[in-house]
Amino acid sequence: MIGRPGKRILVVEDEEDILELVEYNLSREGYNTEGVTSGEAALKKFKISSPDLIILDLMLPGLDGFEVCKLIRKDPKTEHIPIIMLTAKGEEADIVTGLELGADDYITKPFSPRILLARVKTVLRRKAKEEVSEDSILEIHDVLIHPGRHEVQVGSRKIDLTSTEFKILHLLARRPGWVFTRKQIVDSVHGDDYPVTDRSVDVQVVGLRKKLKGAEDLIETVRGVGYRFKE
Repeated sequence: MIGRPGKRILVVEDEEDILELVEYNLSREGYNTEGVTSGEAALKKFKISSPDLIILDLMLPGLDGFEVCKLIRKDPKTEHIPIIMLTAKGEEADIVTGLELGADDYITKPFSPRILLARVKTVLRRKAKEEVSEDSILEIHDVLIHPGRHEVQVGSRKIDLTSTEFKILHLLARRPGWVFTRKQIVDSVHGDDYPVTDRSVDVQVVGLRKKLKGAEDLIETVRGVGYRFKE
């Protein structure tokens, strides 16, 4: 097994059997892991040394995962560290809240170790790449997006988009695979105080998909959470 020197993962999980399962599978893949069972213990570890990634259970005793995520994102020294949330299956509200607090991805319990490892690899790969500049031309899945010209092409066909549709497409395409909640989309496109509902975002996406005929499946719906651009 090829190791991944320097890739340190902190696992925060209060259920010992799940903690052992996660650590065992990550170690087999060559990651250096350390496990703690509370939010307070996780924050103490961060003061000593920052890991490359944190797997964070939301329902922790004392300081819960939401508060831990919020504190990590507020500190300039740790705000860049990717976070994968662990959450109970079907708790859509928790997923939305976690993503809006700054988590990078989520895994619902019960989960497959293979899914866990795939998500870890994907998140670390994303962080390893330099973030695409807002002015950079994007070409992904036969879709060309030119921010400066406000132009979009699917293959050789030019697509006429409204300003809002373009901003939504550009937001999603800049980070393929990332899940954006409806609130994050609204805040990014219009600003925090724009008077628009979640339903309005859904309507915009429906219109955008129609115009992307032949490539409409690239915008994926994450049920109860939001949208992402196909990786």
